[in-house]
Amino acid sequence: MMAVINLLSAINQALDQKLEDDQSVVLFGEDTGFEGGVFRVTAGLQKKYGEDRVFDTPISEAAITGSAIGMAINGLRPVA
Repeated sequence: MMAVINLLSAINQALDQKLEDDQSVVLFGEDTGFEGGVFRVTAGLQKKYGEDRVFDTPISEAAITGSAIGMAINGLRPVA
């Protein structure tokens, strides 16, 4: 029988698995790090993987996008 979880928990588990499997994955965005987002999708990930890999950004979509592109060009796998 398949486990039943809600969408937010599924996203959290998928992000957790990728962060664990691949050290080049970084997760960042507005309200992503410390609090885990408005819906707590990223809850617990900053504590588990550290502020270098899961962090908050200022409210600037252009800066987030530019940062993600720069990170990807330099070998990281950003999840913005």
